[in-house]
Amino acid sequence: MMRAYKFLMRPTVGQAIALGEMLRDHCSLYNGALQERRDAYRHVSKTSVKYGMQSAQLKEIRAFDPERQGRWSFSSQQATLRRLDKAFVAFFRRIKSGDTPGYPRFRGANWFDTVDFPKDGDGCRWDSTPHDPVTRVRFQGVGHVKVHQHRAVVGRVKTVSVKREGRKWFVVLTAEQAQPDPLPPTGSVAGIDMGIANFLADSNGSFVPNPRHGRSNTARLESAQQALSKFPRVRRDKRTANHRRAVEKVAGLHGKARRQRLDHAHKTALTLVREHDFIAHENLTIRNMVRTAAPKPDPEQPGSFLPNGAAAKTGLNRSISDAGWGVFLTILHAKAESAGREVIAVDPRNTSRRCPECGHTAKENRTTQDKFHCVACGHNAHADTVGAVNVLRAGLVRRDANTA
Repeated sequence: MMRAYKFLMRPTVGQAIALGEMLRDHCSLYNGALQERRDAYRHVSKTSVKYGMQSAQLKEIRAFDPERQGRWSFSSQQATLRRLDKAFVAFFRRIKSGDTPGYPRFRGANWFDTVDFPKDGDGCRWDSTPHDPVTRVRFQGVGHVKVHQHRAVVGRVKTVSVKREGRKWFVVLTAEQAQPDPLPPTGSVAGIDMGIANFLADSNGSFVPNPRHGRSNTARLESAQQALSKFPRVRRDKRTANHRRAVEKVAGLHGKARRQRLDHAHKTALTLVREHDFIAHENLTIRNMVRTAAPKPDPEQPGSFLPNGAAAKTGLNRSISDAGWGVFLTILHAKAESAGREVIAVDPRNTSRRCPECGHTAKENRTTQDKFHCVACGHNAHADTVGAVNVLRAGLVRRDANTA
């Protein structure tokens, strides 16, 4: 199995400058390859440029510009071209499926923060100074950079990536390792229902409160964004020192909320995996759930619109995004795979409207956000717990069908 590791790097001033130049040059390569594809398709011949054609040009590009493109790893530049090719493949796949995706865009200096090295030892070397107690990673054109390795890397390192987050630099590794021994069985099964008032409720009647990390930082974030809004929108290299500090403060507050959300997701998923052998959850399409409310034109007054609940929908979308359901479910599946547990996603329709006692399904069963009262048999329970129970039953049925 593959596992990722992320470590903070501590580059010197010169190394930080070189890392920034590496990102800049890879961004330039990405944008140049995108421009070539656009120009070729706009030509009367409607030529399609593929990855193989652009990769074959790298040798000439490096020879023509040895001070910039020639400094860096050939394999990392190929990875950047593959990154562009994946963007186009995804773009055409969405078109065929009937979506309306945006055309791949040019990347600015602020929006290109990662360089990939497809193979350890080709343009990069993890633990490049094994004789030294300090861990270092070596990058072509940069040198040996110190790494704050806070835990051991298990397995063989396959790929290495450089990532910039604000003023910090990170190295991201993927290592191939043997499947770990599964956790001892507990004999317990659970269904979980994701929510806003509570982060989740399980079928056993327990609740995990919603920490609302984004809301807890709202006051400071609003103040920082108001201070940032006073500066004009200019290019990055034209910002004043005060402007740069305002940008970094907003980014830092967003980053703090993101790290808190990630930490909460890891701890919650680990608890579930340790306590249950089988976990069922709703198969949520979060992208559709956070769409903005569609406008409602007024048929009696052309050019006017009727109230569509956009303000309430915006607040709900913000709460869903703040909860971080997608991140949590991704982490849950990864931890369950490592622990030998089984996780199944089920259809969420009517899970909060179906009575677990008599099976009656009606909208009227859920009287409020947290109260469930069956109009057929009179069963009373917490609405989220009812949803979790129904999710568990559907998950068990699906598991038995898969093993039959």
